[in-house]
Amino acid sequence: MMKKILHNRLINALADLRKVGLYNNIKTIEGPQGPWVMINGQKTLNLCSNNFLGYANDPKIKVAAKKGIDLYGCGPGAVRTISGTLQAHVDFENALAKWKGQEAAIVVQTGFIANTTLIPAIFIKGDAIISDQLNHASIIDGMKLSKASRFIFKHADMNDLEMKLKEIRANPEITGIVVIISDGVFSMDGDIANLPAIVKLAKKYDAYTYVDDAWGEFGLGNGQGTVAHHQLEGKIDFEVGTLSKGFGLSGGFIAGDAMLIEYLRQRARPFLFSTGLNVSTCVAGLAVIEDLQNSNARITKLWENVSYFKNKIKDLGLNAKSPTHIIPIMVQEEKIAQKMSKMLLNEKVFVTPILFPTVARGTARCRIIISAAHTKKDLDFGIEKIAKVSKELGLIK
Repeated sequence: MMKKILHNRLINALADLRKVGLYNNIKTIEGPQGPWVMINGQKTLNLCSNNFLGYANDPKIKVAAKKGIDLYGCGPGAVRTISGTLQAHVDFENALAKWKGQEAAIVVQTGFIANTTLIPAIFIKGDAIISDQLNHASIIDGMKLSKASRFIFKHADMNDLEMKLKEIRANPEITGIVVIISDGVFSMDGDIANLPAIVKLAKKYDAYTYVDDAWGEFGLGNGQGTVAHHQLEGKIDFEVGTLSKGFGLSGGFIAGDAMLIEYLRQRARPFLFSTGLNVSTCVAGLAVIEDLQNSNARITKLWENVSYFKNKIKDLGLNAKSPTHIIPIMVQEEKIAQKMSKMLLNEKVFVTPILFPTVARGTARCRIIISAAHTKKDLDFGIEKIAKVSKELGLIK
């Protein structure tokens, strides 16, 4: 049984979260992911799933996953370096590398682990990491695990990035490499990184480039991501991705130079000390890549839905600016975001509030993710209910 001192600390912390409107009431989905889901026995429009191409419950992908179990069993049986590397891992890694236009790739257990694998394994004392202010938490944690010096530049501010690069190049303690790390698409605001400017500055100051493209993959660049969107193939040194967004699966990967991947196989701690990615996921992932190579219809449908929905939201007068499939409705106050989410759920629309510490205090929002699986009728239903709730909250007239 938990000792009293820790028990009281946690009780007080949870009470404080409830008091300031930061307690997250986690909902349970009673069935598969899709454009509509069951919550509390009620069919509900799903506008907050990361599964933006609809592969999580796709019949073809489920068949592939089942085939993976039939061929390889339910688990790898060991860490990759002992006896847990199966042919499906190798095949999927080769396909990922080809798809991303890199020499090689390595799969890991989650997208979060991809960053906490790569950053501490490669960047050491004497190196410098420069990270965008709004980079994902996994990048922040990866930096904390590294012994490299850490610098933050203001979000998407290329002038501030250059000032940091000048500062670093004048610092005698930075004797190793310098790397600029940025999300490809930023998960809370949906904005796209200015990779051409980052690459230009990296060349000017002899720095490496590193992109976490969790949200760009299968959305931008004809599916290949933000790097391809900016036509920068071959000019990004490190690419990190996830299988939990466009793939509709679970897992992560790192793509880059063949020697980099070889080194990670030898020294990356999550690869060495934790059982690898489920093999059925690898077979399912291969099926997703094959499906997209055969047709870009899902990506086309995604952007048709995004354009339609954003125009309707704009017509309502809501503050929801974004160039991508991530559409945050900004409400600023945490309690209002919580209330809006609850009211929408009562109207059979599932939209999760995004609160501190996921975003800065005073920047709370209800973040909407549009999917290729949504129909126009689905979107119209969601817009109608968002308009109704927004009026009741005084967000629009």
